[in-house]
Amino acid sequence: MMETVQINIQVEDEQIREQIIAQLSMEDFDAFEENDHELLCFIDSEKYNPSLIQNILSNYRLSYTETVVKEQNWNALWESNFQPVAVNDFCAIRADFHQPFFDKEHEIIITPKMSFGTGHHSTTYMMICEMSKLNFKNKRVADFGTGTGVLAILAEKLGSEFVLAIDIDDWSIENATENIEKNGCKKIQIKKANSFCEDEDFDVILANINKSVILSNVGSLLSGINSGGQLLISGLLKEDENEIVAVFTSKGGVHCSTVERSNWLCILIQYQG
Repeated sequence: MMETVQINIQVEDEQIREQIIAQLSMEDFDAFEENDHELLCFIDSEKYNPSLIQNILSNYRLSYTETVVKEQNWNALWESNFQPVAVNDFCAIRADFHQPFFDKEHEIIITPKMSFGTGHHSTTYMMICEMSKLNFKNKRVADFGTGTGVLAILAEKLGSEFVLAIDIDDWSIENATENIEKNGCKKIQIKKANSFCEDEDFDVILANINKSVILSNVGSLLSGINSGGQLLISGLLKEDENEIVAVFTSKGGVHCSTVERSNWLCILIQYQG
């Protein structure tokens, strides 16, 4: 039976929370929840290294508690913490036990199972917000690092012709599949892979992942974009912008825009190759 370690960190400073999330997301922590006074971080028990989190938190002089959560208890734990998310008037993300939204253009129903992408985190929020500005009508779309599948689902709702949702994690693949079915999507294909595929072409690529994975896939990401296509990327911190923009522009990309939220960035690149 799968077990997950839940780390509870008492921290109210939003910037410190974001810094901790950024560091832990690079160390196999794959889900986070925030409330007014606390940050909850989750990791597969087999990947958990107590000394690692002790070293990270010692830099902030923070303490933590840990709890082992068995697989069958995860949904109950998540339900007790999860609140619906609204991204302006554009999109709402909720669980099926929440009341429907009638004042948003789009509504997505998800049940995360240790998968990143509930809309609470700044990166997912920004990706959704920036997707509202792009044209998805009849486009071929890839969602690299799909997590819960929320961005892939939104892409189909925005009129995409085809969406390829990619993730390396079995738990995310299972969860995204369930959420895609829950939302009645018919144009999304799930693929398990540890790198971006190079054998298909896309008009829009969504990559809400992290800096190291993005940099290691620059060539395949650009080779997978049709001329004039767009790459929307996040999972990046403010200090990552210059390096990321320089790498993509050196290979034919055009930097269109950058938005920031809580020290996280979302960058839009257009490929002219």
